[in-house]
Order: sequence, then structure tokens, then C-alpha cells
Amino acid sequence: MVMDARTGEVIHAQNADTPLHPASLTKMMTLYIAFQAIERGEVSLDTEFTITSDAASEPPSKLGLRTGQKMKLRYLIRAAAIKSANDAATAIGIGISGSEAAFADRMNRTAAAMGMRSTSFRNANGLTANGHLSTARDMTVLGRHLIYDFPQYYNLFSRREADAGMRVVYNTNRRFLDAYEGADGIKTGFTNAAGYNLVASAQRGNVRIIGTVFGGTSTANRNAKMAELLNMGFAQATSNAPVRKPAPVEPQVGQAVVVGSTEGGAPQGAGKTIRVSGLVQTSLRPNTRPTNEAPALAIAETDAIAGAVAAAIVAASAPSVEEALIDVIASAEAAEEPVPVAPSATPKARPEEIVLAMATTEAETPTETEETLALAETPTEPLVVTRVSTSGGHNWGINVGRFASRYEAERVLLKVALNEMSTLDGSLRRVVQSPRGYDANFMGLTRETADLACRRIQARGSSCFMIGQDG
Repeated sequence: MVMDARTGEVIHAQNADTPLHPASLTKMMTLYIAFQAIERGEVSLDTEFTITSDAASEPPSKLGLRTGQKMKLRYLIRAAAIKSANDAATAIGIGISGSEAAFADRMNRTAAAMGMRSTSFRNANGLTANGHLSTARDMTVLGRHLIYDFPQYYNLFSRREADAGMRVVYNTNRRFLDAYEGADGIKTGFTNAAGYNLVASAQRGNVRIIGTVFGGTSTANRNAKMAELLNMGFAQATSNAPVRKPAPVEPQVGQAVVVGSTEGGAPQGAGKTIRVSGLVQTSLRPNTRPTNEAPALAIAETDAIAGAVAAAIVAASAPSVEEALIDVIASAEAAEEPVPVAPSATPKARPEEIVLAMATTEAETPTETEETLALAETPTEPLVVTRVSTSGGHNWGINVGRFASRYEAERVLLKVALNEMSTLDGSLRRVVQSPRGYDANFMGLTRETADLACRRIQARGSSCFMIGQDG
């Protein structure tokens, strides 16, 4: 089946309503419900689930979870979305609803609310089970809801690799993502009973197409059929069609949901009951997580910050970095509109006993691994220069992509640094060469700062994952 994702118009369908085994396409619904639960405050990305024996014993593909192990939801989501890990998907279901049966019931009620009329789920992972069936039409509808209902998480499905807590996992769909122009997700599926299944979406210009293939005979056969369907969609869809997003689906919660740890699979501890029974009438949203972001800066102030970044780069004496900065700043000026600054109260006069640190001369300009203190404690204190250290918890970093050349990696590092000054201030830019390319990394961060930076970068639709470990 192939559909214009913007309007929901079906462009082509063949056997689209035949009930078949969906295999790991099932995990799209598992993840949809997980995103819903996060959005309404049932759980958070940092909620730790205790892995049950049922989850740990699932057959491959799996992450390798152990009974009794605690794992944050963010890592389970990555493993289920990217590696299609069965143990991670089961852990998500049990962690949210308390049991596999209760989660399957929530899956079915959510499917019915979406209009998936021919789908019945029996588990969270898609392993073959009696009565666990869906259709190409229903899975296309589900894929469209994921794209438009949770755009902040949709980029997960295009990541080629990600840190899943225990190890780095690699995307089961990376062949198609790399081969088809504009492809950016979403999910593969395979069992002996189902064959090779795929729901995929691609965007070219203003046109987004989504297609579903059930029962391919091989990965190559499935990918070729999907390319044929998406080509048909791009050929027939109009470029100026309006985007009519699907109607939001309310969380289908029918039992007590408690925020807290999930010892033994059931919610435990001093948690908060969100809803006792019945369908929810309103979608509760968690409070915005506090950040260290400063208020919006005036254009003149951002120019000063950009100048400071440029000075640090010039000090590095790397011609390719200077060229990249020119490109990044030029593109940013061309693409971004000035942000109006809200009027603010006149700040109090600076106390006379506080003395500003003097700017360094060109010969004293610190390298990009150094930072100067903006203020001295007293007039008699000398100007202090400190070097960013990886001690004291600053032993985490983030990776924002792998590139074919050092120039491109440096260019992206600079662009991200300019966009994320509030979270990446004081971090070290590092390009690490490997046989597979050039990794663009920011180092010298705390775990909390690295996590915040990655979430903000991912919200812009860019790749990012954390690297390092607690020291």
C-alpha cells in the first residue's frame, strides 16, 4: 500500500486489507504508547524499569537484558526502535502496564481509536502468536500517526546507530535508508511466518509518501518493492497538497497507572496514580523540564557570542575550521530571522567592588580547550584561566554524526556549537578519525548536560547520541 502521508489519500493498494502477521511492525504501536505515556506524565525517559524474566527470555533479535536488571526507558526505546529488540519491547510493555496481557489490551484499544479495524495484538514485540494479525492498511495508518503525532521522536527511526545503554545498536533498516533518496524511517519486521515486512516513509521537498510491504521474500526483494511503491507515490502526488494531520488519539488507559519503579513487572513504590479506570477525557502533559537556557539574546549580544566562538577557532590555527565557520555563519544569517527581544527591566547597577576581567591580547588568546573567568571575586584577585577537565563528572560527550571528511565533521560541529551555546558552552570539539569516517564529538560534559544537549539536537531532527560513562 502507498499513501500520501500529508492528506491520508491512498494512492495504491493491493491486498491491503488481508490479515497477516505483522512481525516487528508491532513495535510501532509499542513505541507509540510509550511516547503517549511520556507525554502525559505516566513515565519519563529516565524512569527505570526492572527487567522481568519474561522480557529477558525473549528470543532474538534482542538487546541481551538480564532478569532483575534496571534499565532506563530511553534505552529500551532506542533498542526497540533501532535494533528491533524483542526483550526491550516486552520490557516497555510490562513496565508501562504491569503485564504483557494488560499492555496488549491497551494496544488493541489504541488501534481501535486510530481506526485500525483489522488489527489484533497479543504481545508488544510482534513474535508470532495465535490471533496476532494486522493489515497493510492498518500499519500504514499507524505509521502516519507516528510521523505526525510524535514528530519529536520520529527521528529515532532514521538513526543508523544509537547508544542503548548496554551497547551501541545498529538500525535494521539502514540499507533502505542509505539507498532511497529522502527515506527517513520507519520500521522493519521479519519472522518465518510473516516474511519480510516494512513500513517506510520518505520526503522530497513538500511531498511525504508512506508505504507498507508485507510478505517480502528477502530484504532485497522487500526494499525493491518499497522503492517501487514510493516512486509511484512521488510520481502521482501533487506538490502543493495541504497537510491534514490525523486526529490525535487519546491514551487508552483502563487501569491504574503508577509512576515509579517496576519491581517484578508491576508498578511499585511511592508513585502517583494517574487514572483509576475508564478512558481519559484530557491528555495530561508533564511540566517542562527546567533547563539552564538563558533568555533570548538581542542580535547585538549574539554577535558578541559568535565573535567569541570565532576567536577560539582562529586560535586553533586550522584553515579548514576557519572556512567552515565562514560557511556556517553565512548560512545561519541567510536562514534565520532575527528573534524579537521582549522588553526587560533595567538591571541594577553592578557593585563597585566587582571588577570585570580584562580581555586577553591576541598573543594571550586561549586555545579552544580553555576558558577565562568573566568576573574576579575581588579587585585584588588576578585573572584566572582554567582548562576544561574530564574530572569531576565531566567525562561524557555526544556524537553528532559521522562524515566522509574532516572538513564536513568540523563544519557540523561549528554549526551545532552556534545553535546550542547554552548547553555546549565549555565543551571540547573533537573530530575522531576511524576506518568508517570522521566522528564529530563534543567532549567534557556532565551526563546531565550531554543528555540535555542530545535531546535538544534531536528535536531539531539531527542525529545525536551520548558517549562516555560515569567516572
